[in-house]
Amino acid sequence: MLAQLGAILAAVRSAVETIFGLRFPTLAGMAVTALALGGCMPTTAPLAGADPADPGARVAGVGYRSTIAPFASRRPTAPSSWREQNDRVAPAPKSDQ
Repeated sequence: MLAQLGAILAAVRSAVETIFGLRFPTLAGMAVTALALGGCMPTTAPLAGADPADPGARVAGVGYRSTIAPFASRRPTAPSSWREQNDRVAPAPKSDQ
């Protein structure tokens, strides 16, 4: 199978060199470059709404939201008793009644 593929590629290369007078790698490189640059072309699509370049076009209002709104300072404090800290965050004791 690979031998047959090699023979086909050799025949194509020979025909390309004969017709265009160029070496096959040069032509292949030009084709790859054209395809790669073709992918960089912007797509043109019709606008669905108002033209964005129109300064008189209506737009939605702009609202302000702080990016640090839930911020709380975490400055170091003086050391306190670990037992008091544990008592503050511990669940309430259950009553057996």
